[in-house]
Amino acid sequence: MTRRIVPRWSSFSSLLRIRRPRLGVKWRVARADTIGDLREIARTRVPRSVFDFVDGAAEDEQSLRRSRRAFERVEFTPRVLRNVRSVSTETKILGQLASLPLVLAPTGFTRFMHHEGELAVASAADRAQVPYVLSTMGTVSPVDLCAHVPDGDNWFQLYLWQDREASAQLIRDVEAAGYTTLVLTVDTPVAGARLRDKRNGMSIPPALTIRTLFDMARRPRWWINLITTEPLTFASLSSTDGTVAEMVDRVFDPEATYADLRWLRNAWHGTLVVKGIQNAEDAALAVDAGADAIVVSNHGGRQLDRTATPLEQLPAVVAAVGDRAEVFVDGGVMSGADIVACVGLGATACLIGRAYLYALMAGGEQGVQRALEILHTDAERTMRLLGASSIEQIDPTMVRLRAEEGAPL
Repeated sequence: MTRRIVPRWSSFSSLLRIRRPRLGVKWRVARADTIGDLREIARTRVPRSVFDFVDGAAEDEQSLRRSRRAFERVEFTPRVLRNVRSVSTETKILGQLASLPLVLAPTGFTRFMHHEGELAVASAADRAQVPYVLSTMGTVSPVDLCAHVPDGDNWFQLYLWQDREASAQLIRDVEAAGYTTLVLTVDTPVAGARLRDKRNGMSIPPALTIRTLFDMARRPRWWINLITTEPLTFASLSSTDGTVAEMVDRVFDPEATYADLRWLRNAWHGTLVVKGIQNAEDAALAVDAGADAIVVSNHGGRQLDRTATPLEQLPAVVAAVGDRAEVFVDGGVMSGADIVACVGLGATACLIGRAYLYALMAGGEQGVQRALEILHTDAERTMRLLGASSIEQIDPTMVRLRAEEGAPL
């Protein structure tokens, strides 16, 4: 029979783990263990229209959901009894050393998510030693970004405008500022139907409606930062009034063809990446037209809904391109294990957008830094468990996609 005793303070004092509450951005983001945690913190920090602008996609958002489901289908086949005491996630992306096979994708209107905007993202990327792509629709100029992060691996993203001379002048300005990699996005001849934005009345600049006034009361810090910092505008565009969709349809060129890609190849003297490729045939044509790398991408599901899922298209695109160009992929990457899966299926690197924007909304530059720490830790742990001590050792024998449930074998 168990003998019971009267408990004393010394019996359980060592078990107590009550800590003094810690406040501030650093501690807010430090408690996040996943990108999903940062997403939930972000939800509490910004107005609903801002969160939905990042979180949402086009039409019924099926492409977005399918991208995540594709990563759920990833199956690792680890090798065992490998020496993984020392693991390196370093790799080369377009000839430059990076700490991870990762690029921070271009995102428009980034100061809408946090007043530090692109400068915070570029600074975190520089510290983590991964490339950052400034968007044509960014809220800081290419010159100012390079001045802020002069030693970063800074790329610039371009849309072809209807005003082709304005496009040419922007290319010259970007090259003069010191950028050596240009990313042409080709999947946006017109704006996609982003219904969350439409229902939220999301405009540039934010309009003061009953809903936004209510949001001001609930998120005063965000609004104070908005009205006490530089006005929100697209730094590389002069025409920014109205909704994002209206601006896209007014400025972007729906008549662009592969001839325009060849024109850009001749006009740009640095490395050229084509983003928005969604099948093997277009990948080969883009490389034929002069692309040094392509990004298998459906714009995060934010353009045409129900498009092919990038991760599922990746192996066929890699086979079509061969060693003529590097192949990147985006869409649904939310963990270091996802990054490893992309490499195993043939990608040189992957791009993230939402993942770092959630972090930016959650805590500015410190939030983005935390997101990159999470991804690096995830990737390193996944590689150890997979039996790979370097990025070069991750190959298709270690990663495969399971058939979807109900699909014919």
